[in-house]
Amino acid sequence: MAVADVFDIEKKKVSQIELNDAIFGVQPNEVVIYDVVKMQLAARRSGTAATKTRSDVNGGGKKPWRQKGTGRARVGTIRSPLWRGGGIVFGPHPRDYSYNVPKKIRKQALISALSMKLKQDKILIIKDFPMEEISTRKFKNVVDLFELKKALLVLDTENEKLQKSSRNMKNVKVIKTEGINVYDILNHEHLVLLEPSVKKIEGALLA
Repeated sequence: MAVADVFDIEKKKVSQIELNDAIFGVQPNEVVIYDVVKMQLAARRSGTAATKTRSDVNGGGKKPWRQKGTGRARVGTIRSPLWRGGGIVFGPHPRDYSYNVPKKIRKQALISALSMKLKQDKILIIKDFPMEEISTRKFKNVVDLFELKKALLVLDTENEKLQKSSRNMKNVKVIKTEGINVYDILNHEHLVLLEPSVKKIEGALLA
């Protein structure tokens, strides 16, 4: 098993932790990572783009001119798609872009993303992150101490003070272990795990 150092918020090494090779030591599968990230991004699409067809455009109830005898092409409505101001042919309509990939594939992709971060030496494990009060300044001091440019912090339990302290930092995202996902892991340079969250993640992925 791989062994990782555990630090406190003062960047002092306090212990070490064993990481399960079945979660943090596999060969990353880029194909399943791509499939899951594509699924996540598709689910985020609003799908609200809409255009009006000839039946939706106002006006056009009266036939512009008689059918025969004028020398002009026959036309039934000024809202024909051929006319300026008419309806749109084959335009977008509200739809749901989301779809699912098998649970087994999603789990495999998450394991691959975690293993990839460990191989890149981009995983930081902190024993605890105590916050006596809501303070963005104190939170930023810890982030700057570890030189984290863009980080995903994973908590094992709800921590309102810590979560609110991080809200104004655009380069840091705080989530709970239940919400860890492939896109967020890859979208942040560093993955910061509280020590209890490591076992919680391993337990969920090995279940």
